[in-house]
Amino acid sequence: MGHHHDHGHGHSHGHNHFEETREGNKKGLIIALIITTGIMILEFFGGLITNSLALLSDSGHMLSDASSLFLSLIAIWFASRPPSPRKTYGFYRFEILAALFNGVTLFIIAGFIVREAYGRFFEPPTVASGTMMLIASVGLIANLISAWSLMRKGDVKNNVNLRSAYLHVLGDALGSIGAIIAGILMLLFDWYVADPIISVLVALLILKSAWGIIKHSVHILMEGTPITIDQEKVKEALTEIDGVINIHDLHIWTITSGLDSLSCHILIEDNKDSQEILQQAISKINEKFHIEHTTIQIETSSIAHNELKI
Repeated sequence: MGHHHDHGHGHSHGHNHFEETREGNKKGLIIALIITTGIMILEFFGGLITNSLALLSDSGHMLSDASSLFLSLIAIWFASRPPSPRKTYGFYRFEILAALFNGVTLFIIAGFIVREAYGRFFEPPTVASGTMMLIASVGLIANLISAWSLMRKGDVKNNVNLRSAYLHVLGDALGSIGAIIAGILMLLFDWYVADPIISVLVALLILKSAWGIIKHSVHILMEGTPITIDQEKVKEALTEIDGVINIHDLHIWTITSGLDSLSCHILIEDNKDSQEILQQAISKINEKFHIEHTTIQIETSSIAHNELKI
């Protein structure tokens, strides 16, 4: 009766897909990291030469990008280490921690940009706008290539670690676009206050995406039910099985992006075949909700356990 883990064929098929996705994520991150580091160096020296805050703040942003891409890469490498007796879930959660850290650094960068821009509002310095636009354009092209390689090779939509790195790169692309627009305004109208104004707008956009990443990471770390799964629907699906009286102690959580787990107790009628119901439940959860890691306890009227705290 007790616990039962499904290690059928479906498991290995899903596992292969999971591993393939991770390989793609790794490739995308490596390409993006190489490009970002190169452009960061270019923008930093360019910002010093042209005296542009937009460029310097963009290179600072690039530095945070390069480190966030590097951190995401380390997280993927770390997560691929096998589980140990002390860490039975392996190191997958490290990816979520990396994503959370990335989200927080985006917040800090946005804060720095706003603070620096505030000082420049009152006395906007002269900026060599032509050179600045040229360098920002190179930065923009590089960012778009990085973003594209992450989207093409990796799973930006579902993997929170990869998405946090992707948002860093996208925030950068916005920074470059901002620097180009500011350059045009300064070139045409000598409107030097455009540099800090646009820096602030970029900072606000960065804040918005950072907040999403932080919220999502904390939700996973708090063992929240995956956003894509409705707990009530899982209960309904299991209750539909012939012979099931009720479902209790149902928990669904995410170990890392793309890897969900479920555990529950199912109370069945005394005369029904518990193994048959268990098999139906495992198959249903896998097919309908794509959860392969299920632990189900089948109970009859003769089993009584204390009221559970959660």
